[in-house]
Order: sequence, then C-alpha cells, then structure tokens
Amino acid sequence: MTFWRPPSHIRIKALGLNWRDGRLLAAEVYDDAGRVKGVRPLGGSVEFGETSAEAVRREFREELGIDVALVGAPLYVENIYQHEGALGHEVLILFDVLFPEGAFEGQDCVRFQEDNGAEGLARWFALDELDVEGGPDLYPAGLKNRLLAANV
Repeated sequence: MTFWRPPSHIRIKALGLNWRDGRLLAAEVYDDAGRVKGVRPLGGSVEFGETSAEAVRREFREELGIDVALVGAPLYVENIYQHEGALGHEVLILFDVLFPEGAFEGQDCVRFQEDNGAEGLARWFALDELDVEGGPDLYPAGLKNRLLAANV
C-alpha cells in the first residue's frame, strides 16, 4: 500500500466553499491508519495554463458531476503544514460556489471519486462543529477563523 505524502514543491489549489443552511461542505481527510483526522473543502490542483476559477469548476465537474457558479471574490490562504511527518506547502484559492438547484437535495453526505480513483465522502458541517474537542479539524489550519471573520 502506498501512502500519500505532500510533494516537495509549492502547489496551487482551488477549492470551493459550498454552504447549505449555514453549513460548509467538506470532505474527510485520513491518516495512514485510515482514521478521519479532519475535513477540507472540495477542489484540487490548478493545472498549467488553467485559471483557478476554471480549476475549481473542473474539479466539481470531475468529482461531483455538476457545474458550479462562483460567487464573489476568492479568499487566498498560504498553507505550510505537516502530514504524517512530511512537510507540505500550498497556496489555496477558495471560492464560494453555488450548486445547481436541487443538486444533492435531501442528502446529508456526498460520495465522490478522486482523480486517483480513491473514493471520498463529504458532508455539510456547522463551523462550530469543527476545530473543537471531539470534532474534526478543518483544513487548512486557520480556515475556520478566516471564514468566521469574513462573515462578521
């Protein structure tokens, strides 16, 4: 079995923030033992020659099979982190995204497939459920505070 480790270069990622009744859609992030260690908004790497807006739209088409609408100006976050002892560095461009009317209506969670074939699970979380004792961490670290500050 091969375990994921961050590459040794800076990555540019575009993520989508989808809100339902004040709850953020976020996908599970696992440790090497297969335990959920946190959650993160959906999206992925920006490919060469692609804008971040194009990347987030493409990622949602690939992972969820839907076309999203981007709303407002993006939020930029630089994230230097450790994953299983390996250093990672990424610049995240986060967009508020709207789903097509009726998409995933009545569903509490959404199953999707990563580009490497791995299956993922995302669900909507209230921000007060995240980064607290007994709840999952929201990645990247500090995103919860940035989102709370942006909504004040």
